[in-house]
Amino acid sequence: MNKKKEDKKLTKDQAEKKILTLKKDLFNIRFKKINNQVSNQAQYGQIKKNIARLYTTLKNTK
Repeated sequence: MNKKKEDKKLTKDQAEKKILTLKKDLFNIRFKKINNQVSNQAQYGQIKKNIARLYTTLKNTK
């Protein structure tokens, strides 16, 4: 719940930067998942949810 409140307080530029970093992390996790090097399988889904949450907050702030 704490991250949701923090994400809502971000400015538009900060949210866009955070989305870019999360997308990079997601890209890296995909490669690790293919090579069976992922230690936490649930992390992939969490990052996708965080990206979606940030896009929603950006959409609502316009």
